[in-house]
Order: sequence, then structure tokens, then C-alpha cells
Amino acid sequence: MGKLADEIANTVSFGIGRKNRADDAPVDHPLFDDPAWDAVPAKHRKALHDKARNQLGTVGSGNHYVDLFADETGTLWVGVHFGSRGFGHTVASNFIALGQGKSWGERAPETEILLPLEQPVGHDYWHLMNLAGRYAYAGREWVARKVVSILGGRELELVHNHHNFAWKEIHDGEELVVVRKGATPAFPGQKGFIGGSMGDDAVIVQGAASNDPAIAETQRQALFSTVHGAGRVMSRTAAAGKRHRKSGRVLSPGRVTPEMMQSWVKEKGVILRGGGLDEAPQVYRRLPEVLAAQGNTIEVLHTLRPLIVVMAGADEFDPYKD
Repeated sequence: MGKLADEIANTVSFGIGRKNRADDAPVDHPLFDDPAWDAVPAKHRKALHDKARNQLGTVGSGNHYVDLFADETGTLWVGVHFGSRGFGHTVASNFIALGQGKSWGERAPETEILLPLEQPVGHDYWHLMNLAGRYAYAGREWVARKVVSILGGRELELVHNHHNFAWKEIHDGEELVVVRKGATPAFPGQKGFIGGSMGDDAVIVQGAASNDPAIAETQRQALFSTVHGAGRVMSRTAAAGKRHRKSGRVLSPGRVTPEMMQSWVKEKGVILRGGGLDEAPQVYRRLPEVLAAQGNTIEVLHTLRPLIVVMAGADEFDPYKD
């Protein structure tokens, strides 16, 4: 099992850049020919296009991971968590600037910006955001299938959804733009994956299809949404402490030690590669409690026990980790 963890870590690129030894990420995916690219100013378009191609199939750092699980029947599941990488970060950052009257490429304070979809800036952002969503799908599918091939396995099912994204949906007869920050859709019958931490179970769920009016009303009020993960109980700095950027001197100690993290994952029987103290199990809520708070709006189809967790190393630099 340790050799398998090493092979995953050596095949998939974690952190900034693309170093996949297999070098077969789908860089010729149709998304690279999408007309939405025209919304990027011409003098910046090639650089962003090249960045997106180079990073497709990379996982990133922070809370991004590749996990191998076993469900209650012993069936193996590959779980991955990452998004649109530097492409999505660049798009979001530049439209924050455009929304403040600046030009593409100018730095701007990070703040909430409302972009009317009927205006050119909103129209362009919407299409590039959706393109970034397709990009995230393509990257996650490639990584998951790469791990399946390393296992010598066969794909039986693919459960795929977004979080931190926006959808146009009809609710109570009105078309709305639903922004799910830290949440994911859970319409009746829609399946989803909810992760815990590197030392906790994850689950496959689906939105409940209930005849109970109370459950249906709760789902309606939540715009048919559920959580995408367990959620943190302490910040990254509180967990890992703070060090001087140049000297490495400890400025303030963290609340989690390497011994605490390793003890937890060892007791769980998890083989861990990478992972910093800011991602230790102690910094997350326990997923069963979070799921219980969802009531009967979702059904748990499978409980997934982690066998292998692979993440970027604690000191791996990645500007797109959030």
C-alpha cells in the first residue's frame, strides 16, 4: 500500500506547475477551443491559455488531495478535490479588477463585486466562469482516472459536482443565479461526494426524494444545496503556527503538532503522503455531526474509509491553493 501511495504522489503533480511523469493530461480538450476565450484581452490570452494547458491535471496544495477509499462492500473509490487552478484564479482576480474600473492585469483589492449579466463585463465573466468549471471537471476526471489506471482497476461509477460556483436555476418559478460558497447542489436524486479530513471517513450522498412536506420545504429553502465538506474549526495559522518568512524562526506556535496529526492518521490506518499541520484532522469538524445537521435532506449511499491520502507537502508553494 505504501508503494501505491508513492506512485500516486510521483505521478500526479501537487503544488504549482505540472510535473506529471505520464504527461498525458488532456491538453487537447475541446474547452481550449471554446469561444469564451475571446473574452480575455488579446494581449493576455495566449499567456492564460498556456497557463491553463500547463496546469491541467495538477492538484494544487492546501486542502486539495487525492484519496483512495474503501466503501462498506470493499469497493475502492478514488476521491479528488481541486478546482480550476491558476486559470480560475486569474479569471476571478481580473474581473474583480474590471469591476472596480481597472484594466485586465491591474492589481485590485479583493472585495465583493456585483457584475450585471446583461452588461458586457458580466456576460464575459459568466462565460469564462463556466469555462473554468469545465476545466475543473476535465482535470479532476483525468486525475481520478489516472489513479484508477495505476490501480489496474475499471471505472464503475463517476460522481461529480462543483462547489464555490454559480448556477442559473429556476426556484419558485423565478430564474436565479445561485452562488454556492462552501456548498454543492443536492437536488432529489442528485449524487455528490462529501469529504471529511485526512483522518476521517467521507461519504457518497444524494439529495432526498421525499414525500414529507417538511423535508421538501427545507430543501426548497436551502435552494436544494448541501455541504461540500466537514468545515474547519481553526484557521491555518492557529493550527500550524506562524514562522518568519525568511529565517523560518517560530513567531507563534501552532495548536497542532506533527505527533498529534500522525497519531490520528495512524490510528485510523491511513497511509499519508504530504499534508501540513494546517490540514490535520484536528482542524476539521467531524463529518457525521455535519451530516446530521443536514437532516433528511440528503441520504448517505456509501461511507468511504480512507486508505491512502496524498497531498502537497507542508512547504509546497502554490498561489492557487485556496
